[in-house]
Parts: sequence; C-alpha cells; structure tokens
Amino acid sequence: MGRSLIVEADGGSRGNPGPAGYGALVRDAATGAVLAERARYLGVVSNNVAEYSGLVAGLEAARGIDPDARVLVRMDSKLVVEQMSGRWKIKHDDMRRLAAEAALVLPPSQVSYEWVPRADNSAADKLANEAMDTGGQIARDYPDPTVGEAHDDQSSEDQGGRAETSGAVDSADRPATDDDAAFDTPSRPSGARARFDGAEPLTVVLVRHGQTPLTVAGAYSGSSVPGPSLTARGRVQAAQAADLVYRIGRDRWTDLPRPTAIVASPMVRAQETARAVGRRLGLHVGSDDRFAEVHFGEWEGLTAPQIAERWDGHPERWLTSGTEVAPGGESMADVGDRVWAGLQDLLARGTGRTVVVVGHAVQVRAAVGRAIEAPPSRWAGFRVPPGSVSILRLWADGATELTVVGCPSEP
Repeated sequence: MGRSLIVEADGGSRGNPGPAGYGALVRDAATGAVLAERARYLGVVSNNVAEYSGLVAGLEAARGIDPDARVLVRMDSKLVVEQMSGRWKIKHDDMRRLAAEAALVLPPSQVSYEWVPRADNSAADKLANEAMDTGGQIARDYPDPTVGEAHDDQSSEDQGGRAETSGAVDSADRPATDDDAAFDTPSRPSGARARFDGAEPLTVVLVRHGQTPLTVAGAYSGSSVPGPSLTARGRVQAAQAADLVYRIGRDRWTDLPRPTAIVASPMVRAQETARAVGRRLGLHVGSDDRFAEVHFGEWEGLTAPQIAERWDGHPERWLTSGTEVAPGGESMADVGDRVWAGLQDLLARGTGRTVVVVGHAVQVRAAVGRAIEAPPSRWAGFRVPPGSVSILRLWADGATELTVVGCPSEP
C-alpha cells in the first residue's frame, strides 16, 4: 500500500439546480501540505451532482499522485459520505452514475469517507466558488515535499504551483481551447522533418486504451462487441496516458501545439480512456466509428492458441500478410483504409493544431503504417502497449512525420 492522502471536496449550485461548480484538493496526510487543487464550472446542475463531481475530481487527482495511496475523503455532504460508505441508497440516476465513476477511480478498499462541518471544508468550498465565479476550470499541482528534488526538471513557475482558470490564466497551464492552435511554438527541433515553405501540419496523438480483462487473458478483442471495460490497472494507465498527453506542448514534445480536440473509437474501453484524457485537458470527447479496433469476426474473445488450433495457419497469415481477412471480420489493410480516411477528414478541418485520437493496438499500427507508407505486412512490428502514446504529423501536401511510436505512459 502506498502513502496516505486526504481529499477535501465540495460542490455548490446557485439555485439547485442552477449555475454550479466543484472544488477539490489533495493533501499529504502526514504534513498537511496541499499537493493538488481541482475545480470546474459545471453549468446548470443540482447541488448533489456538483458534490459528486468534486469527489470524482479529487479522487482522480489523488490517483495521479499515487495510485496505491490510502485516501481519506472529507466532505461536508452527509448524503455523499453516507452513500459512498454504503449506508444510504442512491436513487437519482445522475448521482448513481457519478457514484459508480467515483468507485472506479480507486479500489474501494483504499478509500474511506468522513463527514466534516462546512467550516472545516472551507478550502474546497473556496475552489468551487472560484470556478463558479469565473465560469472556468482550475488545475494546480504543487511540488511534493516528500520527494525532495524530484521536481527539479519543472520550470520555476511550476515550482510555485500551476493554475488554470478562465479569465486570469497562465497560458502555459490553462485548459486547452481552440485558440491554443495559434500559440507560438519553439523552432523546429533537431531531428524533426524539415520544411522550407512554412506549411504547418496536423499533429495527431494516438492513444491506445488501458488494460482490459481480455488484454490480461491475451484474447483477441475487436470491434464486434462494445466491451469490455478497463480493469483497475487499465484505469490507472488511462490516467497516466492523460497526464502524458497533457504535457504535450508543455514539457514534452514542446514544439508541438497543445491538444485542442479529442475523438475516440466507440468501444467502451476507448471511451473510458478518452474520458480520462478529456477530464485532464478540459475537452469534450467525440466519437468516430472509423477509429474502432479491427473486426476479428469469429476470432473475437479467443486467444492466439485457440485460434491457431481451430484455423490452422490462418491467424499467422492474417498477421504476417496484413491483407488476410479474419473469418467474418477484417484484415489489417481494411483497418488502414478506414483509419486513414478518418485522419484525412481531421486534416481537412485544419492544420497547426493537435487532435488526440483514442483507440486500439491495430488501429494505431494501421495509422502509423499508412503514414509512413509501410506495407500492411510490416504493421505488426510496431509495439503499442496499453495506455501508450504515438504521434504523427500530417501535411496537406501528403508529407508525414512519425514523431514517436508506442511511448509508454507508465513511469
């Protein structure tokens, strides 16, 4: 088990329902030091939905600090504390959904709940009101005093705490918006593709979903069924991938524009991963069927040995040729055709920006393979771990750059 953390969360609605927001912070239990602050304006929702939203944000921030932490949640909402402790039933659909989301952030065995008077929850209340007043979002991360000089690679501004709000925001750390595409970026780094006409590309960040039960089993999990969902480790991987994507244009791949849009495969595991990324960036998640995983047909849910036993030689030909079609399903080349069409549509909507595409192993391999004009027979050679990030750059004239493939998000 990891360290001990305290989450303080609150939510408010001016009208109930009315303009609402939440606030949450994470403290080190031993020192009381604030390690993270989160807040967000939610639009018109009820007070209870705002309270639950604050809980989810606080737990996610704690997970980002230490996914193995023991977490004590302190809230002045008796309803949330009693419902999350299992003593009261949850009847409202929105609250039931948010409670389920909160329960998935960290294993229930790591989280306990404590009711506190409103006066003892003033820090979270202040954050919630700040979000409601500005109509924006706050994400501040502070140096961790328990890890000494571990933050030396951050800028001096980061060392003082980072803030994201509407109105008075630091441009280096505010939520991504469409205007971010216009931000100046550093000159082309050594090793990047040279251009002599000044043309800007579309940057595509390809994120593979986190681990699922079928990932663990080594089974073929395609697009013929919506599920499965992420495992507990998969949710951690999704959060880690979200953090890595957040750093693009900040302190990782600093010459790239920051992400301003997210689109995902419709599969459950991809949508769950994309929502984690969207929450970190403050962006809405779109969906596009063209970024779904390969359709494995009759092989769905089977392991490689099971497939090899029933279809002698066929799965190996499917893998090594790239054009062999799975029984009742697709070939890798088929996936490449639809994925490339989706990427070309994104390119047509504008360059000089970064779009995050959350999907699957074969889908990422197909995108990379088409970008560098590698034959489908070679695509299986690209390693794409769960929660990994790959980056492509696409120009309107057909030029491409493969910036990175399969970069793990796990430390």
